[in-house]
Amino acid sequence: MTYIPAGTTSRAPWALEITPEAAGWAYCGLRVLNLSGETVTFHTGSSEMLVLPLSGSCLIEADGERLSLHGRSSVFSDVTDFGYVPIDTEVTVTGEGRFALPAARATRRFPVRYGPAEKVPVEIRGAGQASRQVNNFCAPDAFDCDKLVSVEVLTPGGNWSSYPPHKHDTASAHEAVLEEIYYFEGGPGYQRVYGGHEVLAEVSAGDVVLVPRGYHGPSMAAPGYDLYYLNVLAGPADERSMAFCDDPRHAWIRGTWEQQQVDDRVPFGRAG
Repeated sequence: MTYIPAGTTSRAPWALEITPEAAGWAYCGLRVLNLSGETVTFHTGSSEMLVLPLSGSCLIEADGERLSLHGRSSVFSDVTDFGYVPIDTEVTVTGEGRFALPAARATRRFPVRYGPAEKVPVEIRGAGQASRQVNNFCAPDAFDCDKLVSVEVLTPGGNWSSYPPHKHDTASAHEAVLEEIYYFEGGPGYQRVYGGHEVLAEVSAGDVVLVPRGYHGPSMAAPGYDLYYLNVLAGPADERSMAFCDDPRHAWIRGTWEQQQVDDRVPFGRAG
């Protein structure tokens, strides 16, 4: 199971459910929840999780805390606030919209916390047709937890992101070992994975690509269609990291960005 079309892992109440066991690895997971005003209760078990509005808003209740998420109208309209819930916790979510729950197997228990949208670091990466926006809401230096790393990337139509292709499957001073999930909205687009693990898939809203190892990228947004993806990463190291190694055949691309203008379509929405 590497390319996962929308709807193929649905199991009530989840529109999408990927556990580490289903993925064939040890840490990363992802659920997606569609709500129309109803309430869903679940237990986090051995995973720490985020509740991230893709669209809409919700109320989270956990460990005696109540977090009201203002959310957003779509992934392209704004940066969103989010909630963190720890391992071994019963969680209730009530709301209307579409919500992603990135997860990672963890051992340390952190408190329930609110992540304000205004504190999410927004990065413009690349230039020219490699221009994209990265919302680093749960990057290692942006939000503290045990194993989970998660960011979202918005790529204007016709542009490439996850480029140059890179990997993080070998422990070194410059590279971390990480499992990774790509969850898509918008599109259509295309996702490439290679180097011992081969994928070239057309992707759109609700689709997922798993990256257990190898180089991944580019993520290609078809002309006329903006592409969003949520990355969920986790690995065995005690310290969270997103360290990676570029494919040496394409690493030179980074050096060209200084001579190019950044695409004026980024940042998206109110982040601009």
